[in-house]
Amino acid sequence: MALAVRFRRWEGIALILLVLLMIYQQPELRQWLTLDQLKASRDILVQLYESDPWRTALIFFGVYVLVAALSLPGATILTLAGGAIFGLGVGLLLVSFASSIGALLAFLLSRWLLRDIVRARFERPLALINAGLAGDGVTYLLMLRLIPVFPFWLVNLLMGLTAISPRQFYITSQAGMLAGTAIYVNAGTRLGGIRELTDILSPALLGSLLLLGMFPLLVRWAIRRFQRWKLYARWPRPARFDRNLVVIGAGAGGLVSALIGATVKARVTLIESHRMGGDCLNYGCVPSKTLIRSARAAKELRNAGSLGISGVTGSVDFAAVMRRVQEVIRTIEPHDSTERYTGLGVEVMQGHAHIVSPWSVEVTLADGQTETITTRNIIIATGASPVVPSIPGLKEAGFLTSETVWDLTELPGRLVVLGGGPIGCELAQSFARLGSEVTQVELASRILTREELEVSDLVAASLRADGVRILTGHQAVRVEVVEGERQLVVSGGDQLLTVPFDHLLCALGRIPRVTGYGLEELGIPLTARGTVETDAYLRTIYPNIYAVGDVAGPFQFTHTAAHQAWYAAVNALFGRFRRFKADYSVIPWVTFTDPEVARVGLSEAEAREKGVPFEVSRYETADLDRAIVDGSAPGFIKVLTVPGKDRILGVTIVGEHAGELLSEYVLAMKHGLGLNRILGTIHSYPTFSEANKYVAGEWKRAHAPRRLLPWLERFHTWERT
Repeated sequence: MALAVRFRRWEGIALILLVLLMIYQQPELRQWLTLDQLKASRDILVQLYESDPWRTALIFFGVYVLVAALSLPGATILTLAGGAIFGLGVGLLLVSFASSIGALLAFLLSRWLLRDIVRARFERPLALINAGLAGDGVTYLLMLRLIPVFPFWLVNLLMGLTAISPRQFYITSQAGMLAGTAIYVNAGTRLGGIRELTDILSPALLGSLLLLGMFPLLVRWAIRRFQRWKLYARWPRPARFDRNLVVIGAGAGGLVSALIGATVKARVTLIESHRMGGDCLNYGCVPSKTLIRSARAAKELRNAGSLGISGVTGSVDFAAVMRRVQEVIRTIEPHDSTERYTGLGVEVMQGHAHIVSPWSVEVTLADGQTETITTRNIIIATGASPVVPSIPGLKEAGFLTSETVWDLTELPGRLVVLGGGPIGCELAQSFARLGSEVTQVELASRILTREELEVSDLVAASLRADGVRILTGHQAVRVEVVEGERQLVVSGGDQLLTVPFDHLLCALGRIPRVTGYGLEELGIPLTARGTVETDAYLRTIYPNIYAVGDVAGPFQFTHTAAHQAWYAAVNALFGRFRRFKADYSVIPWVTFTDPEVARVGLSEAEAREKGVPFEVSRYETADLDRAIVDGSAPGFIKVLTVPGKDRILGVTIVGEHAGELLSEYVLAMKHGLGLNRILGTIHSYPTFSEANKYVAGEWKRAHAPRRLLPWLERFHTWERT
């Protein structure tokens, strides 16, 4: 069906081109669309109108619509003719509606014939254009209609490629072209005084049109200024400011924001109520990856025989493992410490921040005293907290989260993990490898639901091989204590299942920290996901208050928080000169299970859901020399590309060092490099990175010039004779 539609579109394009060619080959038609011919024929045309006004008007209207719809040259001459034949009133009425209807038909033809073709080849630029038009499309089109900078026929065709609705296009065109149409129709009534078409648009007239075209922008600017004045009116503005920037929260987003501000010599205050480094250093990335390393070592010792090493023994000293976790945190702590940032020029305050006005932050210090700071800009980087479900009996029985699990000093004999996302899978596998009896409970039908089915199946198989009992499709109902033993009751279908445990770990995701910072008092709205609502520049409803990281979304990754921090800090300090929209076009992420799962861009499921055509190139890493040498578990690299091209749409990697291998694709996608460039890059042997070259080779083989190969074979046969 899609192929038939595509052929019909190409047939339509060919038919229109043929009609245009036939028209252009007719000299008698072309000569009618000149200024000299119009002036010479004016009296005859006026007589025709006087003798048969309705038929003349109808024919003129139809011809004008056809010329505009097919984007033929001559619309300007016809506009002048409208004034010359019908006078200003009737001529303006006919030309105004004929030009708008013709423009709409050209718009629809462009959309039907060209939009899918252009979208398939220029998906990303077109998506950016549509995003811009979604908010200001009508104003932008109105400006183009009022200011004759671009030919109207070109505007018709280009707008047909965008997502603007036909109704919006027609109404805006009808209104926007009226002023210019009136000028040309009026000029047509005084046709004798026009020697060249350029005589119509004098510098003064062009200046008037320019002001008219800028009017929508001026109105929008005035409305925004009024809205901003109304928003800030109830807050007294300080006569002067103590700081250029106040940053609330010293996680990845807050630290980078403060560092950028201090680097450009702004006066910056960073406020943290708990521990410098935020969740990633103290409760997330650093401790979890340290635990994963110890768990992997425990498994490697048990499997040493497969590498020809016998007699290896070892036991897990869980207390020592957790001491190492804390040691690693302490080793990295100086990178994020108060001393380091103070030395870099940032004022660091330990206390709780409360925004009392768009320009004032009240800090409650450890000793209970308060201090109020005035500032031109504020960045909210308060992070997120673990989700704790409302399960009956849970609080009474006690539970762990991704923040409190690091306080354990004894290995749990029986551990229940609630949640099948990245955090739950990483910790479930690690504790199982260290010796815990782990049961993982997930409401969905599979773990890692953001990944493709084959990915979650591979990870689930690996977790089960490590001893994790996975209960997918099960919901936690209640927690009971029976004869001193804690039990989790779960339902799967119509059955209830009791899972005894020594510790229960809630790993159900994280919720943004948005309460207690004054957002409610300022009326800063939240999204449906509970994050602070921001625009493309990371501004809240108050243009001088920004939000970054987990509290802002849409991603809860340390690297995206740092990425957003650059945009927020630069926009806050220099936004009056130039602002930058946060770029989320290439966001990678990694789940550090074994096997690792690394992603960037589209998956197959996402591409199908969005209707994006794609091809798949795949390489099984079990064939990689380095993977064979290391005895690595099977994995794969899957690359989605534009059909017939090497441009990368998305990459999924499952296997050892997946997170490291992904970086090459992130770089390629960010800078528009295709698989041919990766194939042409020398990769050291034997390394895991060679897998990236080999998957590029799979794409190349699939796109080899098949028709040329038999001729090459004949050529080489001839050369041997």
